[in-house]
Parts: sequence; C-alpha cells; structure tokens
Amino acid sequence: MSEQHTYRVIVRGTWEGLSEEARARLLAEAGEHGMASMRFTEEGSLSYEPAPLKHFSMRYVVLSDAADGEEMAGAIAQDRAETTLRGLGYGFGELRSTVTDLDTMKINRKARSRR
Repeated sequence: MSEQHTYRVIVRGTWEGLSEEARARLLAEAGEHGMASMRFTEEGSLSYEPAPLKHFSMRYVVLSDAADGEEMAGAIAQDRAETTLRGLGYGFGELRSTVTDLDTMKINRKARSRR
C-alpha cells in the first residue's frame, strides 16, 4: 500500500461566458463567498469579489498517493472545480492551481527566548 499525503490546493480562474442568471446569482451570493468563506475542504470552497466579477478561487483538501505527487493533487482539484462550476452553470476560463504538500511542509517555529 502506498503512502498517502494531504495536499492543500488553490484553484484559480476567471469567469467567462456567464449567463445573466448566473451573473445575478453570483452577485446575490457574493456575501457568502468572501474572505471569511476561505476554507480548505474536500468539496471545495468558492471565493470571489463581486466588483469586478472577474476572478475566483476554490480551495480543496486532496488526499492522494505521495508517489503521484503535487501534479496529480492539482489535477484532482481542478477536475473537482470544473465539475462543481459546470454543475452550478457557471462559465469559466482556464484553471491553474497552486499545491502545498502538508506532509512535507517544514514548519519554522520561533525559538523560545532563554532567560
């Protein structure tokens, strides 16, 4: 059995070809998708600014084989984002992702001051 790693993935994109209905829904729900809504979850959390309604990001937690690496985690998250956005009827352009492997991330702790 291969080792599993936990990845945090931010998928970014731009809105494209939004219908008037989709645009109105995004603007009406913008308060639910601001800075306070930014969470890393398996199902993803969508965040965007209403003015201008141009860019968005989705944050995911992806559990994947360590051997597949960050590239696979990014592809999984982008696939989830595409599925979600299409399901909601939102048009979007090319997606790009930033991946962090939480299992290999180095944490720099400040040394306690010695008295």
